[in-house]
Amino acid sequence: MGEEKEKIKEIIAELLSKMEIFGEVNIFETTDNVQFQIKAHEAGLLIGEKGENLVSLNHLIKRMVEAKIGKIEVPYSIDVNDYQKQKAEEIKDLARLSAQRVRYFKKEIQLRPMSSYERRIVHAILTEYPDIITQSVGEEPNRKVVIKPFLPES
Repeated sequence: MGEEKEKIKEIIAELLSKMEIFGEVNIFETTDNVQFQIKAHEAGLLIGEKGENLVSLNHLIKRMVEAKIGKIEVPYSIDVNDYQKQKAEEIKDLARLSAQRVRYFKKEIQLRPMSSYERRIVHAILTEYPDIITQSVGEEPNRKVVIKPFLPES
């Protein structure tokens, strides 16, 4: 994916230029995906309210990449000024705090409606707790994670 990463970076830089947003694009690789990090002063415009523009930006760039390069096998995402990274940390903290409450009170807790990406973070982080189980309930866009105490059969 080395050559493809550079092409994706160029597509992002070209889009930013056309939007007259001045920023820098860096590439970070993790074990499960490649992240294109945009550093820009106009971050609010790219992120939008509750990250809605960032979701759209990710979708738009993926469509542009598919049109110019073709389907990319390795998952990748676009982040602006570490917005998604900070949001993921907040969700992890919420999940851990909620799990502690479930442990203490022995009652289930229902979290606020979340995107599938956010729910995946909660499910993943709470696999560290053998005495807690998680479940997604409801219909989109109001799907939530329920955190319950694991009560083994006697």
